[in-house]
Amino acid sequence: MTEAVADPIATGGMQSELLTSIGTILGALRAVADGDLSQQLESSYPESHPVGALISSINYMVLALSEAREKSAAYSNELSERIMLIEKQREAIRNLSVPIIEVWNGVLCAPVVGVLDTARAAEVTTTLLTAVVEKKSRHVIVDVTGVEVMDTHSADHFLRIARAVTLLGAQCVLSGMHPNVARTIVHMGVDLHGLRSYRTMREALKHCVHEVNVRIRRTRVQ
Repeated sequence: MTEAVADPIATGGMQSELLTSIGTILGALRAVADGDLSQQLESSYPESHPVGALISSINYMVLALSEAREKSAAYSNELSERIMLIEKQREAIRNLSVPIIEVWNGVLCAPVVGVLDTARAAEVTTTLLTAVVEKKSRHVIVDVTGVEVMDTHSADHFLRIARAVTLLGAQCVLSGMHPNVARTIVHMGVDLHGLRSYRTMREALKHCVHEVNVRIRRTRVQ
């Protein structure tokens, strides 16, 4: 029986081609590892050949990664848009829950409705102080007509708001205090010294407008 002898030239050519293919595969894998998913390998080997099967699998893997990246980018963009929408809605809700109204030149009104907890008090303070600075207001009316229940913490929040407004050079007054709230404050012994209160927002506005007019007259005299 005669054994076939391999042609050394042909064998060397196959080895060289195989090494070249392996080098190309390794280069493509390094590029993929660096984030380049545009790699698509060409093969002279059929898919039944181990090298051909490997190249086909790599091409499939790169294509799958590319599609997954596109889907991830689309999801990320959609998520960013939704987050922006939620932030806009939150801002709108904050503006509605703490509306700051300029009822007169230099006079702001902040109507508070419901319970004033710590988080909401912080929002009221921030929004109110920003408006005082932007509009250069001298007077602020915090209307509590919509507040039917007030505990020690709520009263303390109002005092802190008034002090913060005073530090900016403006005067802060309360208006529309409910009788139940007034009784509760007296019963708890909460000290609202330094914070003037008026029965209605109309009376508070009347006071603030009078103060504005007095300041204008003094300015003219000077």
